[in-house]
Amino acid sequence: MLSNFKNSRPIQFGLLILIFLVSYFVVPQSENSYLWRLPPLLKDLPLWINTLLDNLMFKWFTVDVWDPVWKEYEQKPIFRIITRAIGSSVLYLIIFIREIFLGGAQTLGSFLSDTWMNANKWVSWPALPWTAVVAGASILGYQLQGIRLALLAGIGFAYLSIFGQWEPSMQTLSFVLVSAPVCFILGLGFGIWGYLNKTVEGVLQPVLNCMQTLPHFSYLVPIMVLFGVGDHAGAIATIIFATPPMIRLTILGLRKISPDIVDSGLMSGCSKTQLLFKVLIPTARRDILIGVNQVIMQCLAMTTIAAFIGAKGLGFNLKVALNSLEIGKASEIGLCVVLIAVILDKYSLAWANKQKDYFANLNFYQKNRSYIVFILLTVLGVILAYLGTRYFKDTINYLYYIPFNKGFTLSPFIDAGIDWIWETFFVYLNAFNIWLITSVLVPMKDAYLGMPVISTFIIVMGAGYIVGGVRSAVVVGSLILFIALSEYWDRALITAYMATFAVLISAVLGIVVGSICAQNRFASKTILSICDFFQTFPSFIYLIPVILLFGITDTSVMIAAIVYAVIPATRYTVEGLNSVPLSLHDSATMSGVSRLQRWTNIELPLAFPHIMLGINQTVIFALFMVILGALIGTIDLGQIIMGALSKKGGAGIGLTLGIFVSFMCLAVDNLIRTWADERKRLLGID
Repeated sequence: MLSNFKNSRPIQFGLLILIFLVSYFVVPQSENSYLWRLPPLLKDLPLWINTLLDNLMFKWFTVDVWDPVWKEYEQKPIFRIITRAIGSSVLYLIIFIREIFLGGAQTLGSFLSDTWMNANKWVSWPALPWTAVVAGASILGYQLQGIRLALLAGIGFAYLSIFGQWEPSMQTLSFVLVSAPVCFILGLGFGIWGYLNKTVEGVLQPVLNCMQTLPHFSYLVPIMVLFGVGDHAGAIATIIFATPPMIRLTILGLRKISPDIVDSGLMSGCSKTQLLFKVLIPTARRDILIGVNQVIMQCLAMTTIAAFIGAKGLGFNLKVALNSLEIGKASEIGLCVVLIAVILDKYSLAWANKQKDYFANLNFYQKNRSYIVFILLTVLGVILAYLGTRYFKDTINYLYYIPFNKGFTLSPFIDAGIDWIWETFFVYLNAFNIWLITSVLVPMKDAYLGMPVISTFIIVMGAGYIVGGVRSAVVVGSLILFIALSEYWDRALITAYMATFAVLISAVLGIVVGSICAQNRFASKTILSICDFFQTFPSFIYLIPVILLFGITDTSVMIAAIVYAVIPATRYTVEGLNSVPLSLHDSATMSGVSRLQRWTNIELPLAFPHIMLGINQTVIFALFMVILGALIGTIDLGQIIMGALSKKGGAGIGLTLGIFVSFMCLAVDNLIRTWADERKRLLGID
């Protein structure tokens, strides 16, 4: 009997659930009982963080700095000088790139005196005609992947201009063109360091885990304190958020290199530096460039979030439109963000997959044909813009630049469509909304809020012990204990209930849809392409359609979280099922099993470790969207994080609650990864 209990996970989990239910109903709901709620011993943690930041910015490590205005020395903290210098440098780069696209005199003014600039108002860097940028985007697309990408890029950038979104689009693009290269340099540097030094990699892993599971908003308040408000602050927050995948993929790419290649490089007489830059990095090129793709997508995901601390561009306009409930306008701006995301995604993937011909014997024109064509088309665009000044006298020169909101617009048609949807389907949408909130969400929230803290530890640590032994139980228990000792435990439970609901629905939908599509090669490719497309959407965009359907309710947040989180569940299910060897399919068919039996008894058990890693990503995606749902009125941790942006001392609160969300992700990640690794080992899967 005892041996059966030790070897049977279902029996162990059954007993765990029984103990959980007993504790749930037996423990009284009394604030004086530590079994119900733990004392908030860590309630001063936000204050400690604020005190640390305040000392760093205003009190510690001061030096004498000459003030040219007051003509005297002033004491300033070194940390503040460094952060402000970094912020100024990043802002200068953003303005420089922005003025290449949109023109201006600020960059030139940094090299010339204010007196001379004021006396010569004509001095200004001219903007590139939008036609030249469209031509350049098309040429780059053709160079990377051919005519299809050229058409996508050309039509996409033309849309940005014709529909009056050129200026905010170029502001957003300049934001990405500064943030992404910095992420690449930092990610490549730390990735190489981690590859060369196991200790460094061991230190980096938990830091990267925390950074990648920290909600977007949690970065904003500390960054605002350290670097101020504006484009530079948004860019620095984006750099911190987007660098981890670059580090991970650099380490992964270098680790995957065959030892034979390393030995060949050493036998050829390479030094360590030559081996790294001439052999290892070129060999790991594809994984590193996939990291660049991930960096670009993360940067675009942060463009709308960075608008909350002053970053200009499409994200700022989208935030204003949503705050005003101008859904048609918000949808139009959101489409522009999606277009830029899709184009840059295709660019970076094409660059990663493009094979370089090292043996081609090309002449000067063949080597530089794209540059020559771009220069000619730019000159043509300049000529057209000059002719436009004659044609469009005393009005806007549409061949040179189309101002914001002066082009075509689809917002009246979108608003009309929304009105029609509301008039036609309001009764059904409202009935579903009321049913979901009153019959499902509210009872589920009450059940979570009525859960004693001891019951939470029983279910979490018990699952950790069954899956990974004492070590796993201690790890997940410690992560949850950190949250339980705060004054935000009830808010954390609300966040957990919303994420649980979204994950359950997303997991079921993802596994079902992925399993159906995995039965056919064409369907597999189609659904993976759809996942690729939707994964390029910045998370902010998912809120737009649900708001117009269900208004400012928890239903909107839940549906947005489900749609956003179902993507990894579907993708990993398809990839996991497609990884099952064909020989097993043939053996099963020859044994006379039905397709359903083959799926339940062979394919799912083998693919389940892979599928569970997808569920792991689903948890993170769902939690991120739930936190983002604070924008439309949820009362979970996200609402407090959001409120910290405008609250004195908000840096400590925002960062602390972000760490809470990160620890929730890491606890689930520990359970799933431990279980998946064990299953892989038992099944003999690498």
